Formats: sequence, C-alpha cells, structure tokens
Amino acid sequence: MRVLLTGHQGYLGTVMAPVLNAAGHEVVGLDAGLFAGCVLGPTPADPSGHRVDLRDVTAEHVAGVDAVIHLAALSNDPLGSLAPELTYDINHHASVRLARLARDAGVRRFLYASTCSVYGATGGDDLVAEDAPLRPVTPYAESKVRVEDDLHALSDGDFSPVYMRNATAFGYSPRLRADIVLNNLVGHALLSGEVLVLSDGTPWRPLVHAADIARAFTAALTAPREAVHDRAFNIGSEINNVTVAEIAEQVAEAVSGAKVRITGENGADPRSYRVDFSRFRAAIRGFDCEWTVKQGALELADAYRKHGLTKDDFERRFTRLAVLRAASATGAVDDTLRWRR
Repeated sequence: MRVLLTGHQGYLGTVMAPVLNAAGHEVVGLDAGLFAGCVLGPTPADPSGHRVDLRDVTAEHVAGVDAVIHLAALSNDPLGSLAPELTYDINHHASVRLARLARDAGVRRFLYASTCSVYGATGGDDLVAEDAPLRPVTPYAESKVRVEDDLHALSDGDFSPVYMRNATAFGYSPRLRADIVLNNLVGHALLSGEVLVLSDGTPWRPLVHAADIARAFTAALTAPREAVHDRAFNIGSEINNVTVAEIAEQVAEAVSGAKVRITGENGADPRSYRVDFSRFRAAIRGFDCEWTVKQGALELADAYRKHGLTKDDFERRFTRLAVLRAASATGAVDDTLRWRR
C-alpha cells in the first residue's frame, strides 16, 4: 500500500516507518517537524513527505494514498492541560478534517492512534475491555474520545476507520520522549541514581513498547475488513499491566545501584486501570506483544549509556512541554504552535 503516516518524525513514527517499509509498504510522511530535532543516536532516513501542520492539510496531501496511519497529535496530558483549546483544535478538529479529506479522496483504511487513557479511573479490579465506559480525565484523552465518535460517523461501505487504543508507550526511539513513565524513570535513575516516583505508586498502568505498537498497526493495515472495520482495539499485553511502584522496581533492577524513592507528593493519580487486550489478538491471529517492561528498561538503560544522555537533554530536549515552551520563548513558533514564516 501507499501509506500516509502522520507524525512520522515523532517518537512512534520514527519507529513505525521502517517497520512499514520492511512489510513492503510505501510510506509518505506528514509532520509539522516540531519534534524532529529530539534525537538521541542515529536516526533512520525519514520517508519522503510533507512538512505541514495538521491543521493545514489539504486534499493534495491525501491524493493517491491507499491508507492513512494517523499518529500526529499534541501527545501527552501536560501539553493538553496547558493549552486545552489547541489540543481540541489539533487533536480533534484537525484529525476529523484529515479523515474527511481522506475518505473523499478514496482512502479505504484509516488507522487512528487513540489511547487507553480514554478509560480514566475505572475504580475496580476487573480488566477493562473496549466496551467499557469511557471516562477521560484530561483534555488529551477527551480529544481522543471525540475523534473516535466522529470517525464512527464517517465510516461507510468504503471507508474503514480503526481505533487503536494504545497503552502507555515505552522503549527506545531515535526520536526520544523522556516524559512517559518508563522512559522517564530509567533516565532519572541513570542520571541521579534514584528512581523517583512523585505519586504514591499505587495506580495501575498498561504499558506497550513502541516497536509492538508499530507491529500492531502494520498488522491492522492489511487485516480483513470485517475483522477491523469501525472497531476499537486495546493495543498492548496483559503482562504489562503494572503499578507505578512495580515499574519503579523493574527500573531499579535494570539500573545497577539505583534506589527507589516514592515520595507521594503529587498524591494519588486519578488515572488507574488495567486493560484487556484479547480483542486484537482474536482479530489478528498470531499477533502478540514481544516486549516486557523489564526488557524495555534494560534496552533504555543501554541506549541512554551508549548515546550519552545528559541531564540537560533529559529535561529539555526530550520533554515535549519543554521543547514547545522553548520554541515559543525564542519566537520560533507563534501562540498557536505554528512555525513562524
């Protein structure tokens, strides 16, 4: 297929593009480039593509495309809470507009990167499946729910949206993010000797490696229509349903000499849930995630050492909120987070 991959210069997109290429697909990228410089280690060659803000996409950008994999977004809860109106403008309205343009251009499959954060705080011990009530607690998660609803309304006999509800990502990517839980804890442990947890450590988190997300999207891309059409799928593995305290212990094992310190200063996190991932395994026979949290912690520690991660990099270059604040402070982007001409 000829696949338009939005967010190809992001944390997940940089991992996914080579996986799609290896499966025989032609990848066309689309990215605003806000995080293209967040590099740790050598990066694979970017696919050819468009440097354009998601809000400025036109019919030209989706012409001749067989499928769209839509990753691009303001990609975490602190960013969404900082500028909720931009979160809805980019993550919700621009995403639905892209889907409408794609449908009108004859694109048949639209894989949407949603999130398990749509479940919010479940308040129980049962595993959460895709038909559970959606209780988003942040603008980021709320925007994902809205897009899923609007894509459902766009689906028809020719246009198949698929809602890939990713667990919290982890693992090394040449375009690193240090503001997601495992990546952050490993970096802090290496740089300070301490695995610092600011919550009380009790919330449950479902985690999934970036490479397993890439494999899942690649599998869904060519799955039979009847298996995936207009359906939501949790992406991850039950073995990686872990508490934050358990994640911290895995990090301490991966980083020799590091000690766990749980301060609880931020109180209990309202997001706590364990997730059932069986629907995707049933739809895509033979698929299962390959990476555990422990393996990911070891991989990250090795990559951080090999590529010389520094404290300044960790706090500034690989934290999305810090990158955007710096770009705004220097005038590189305007108040809407668009590049200044």
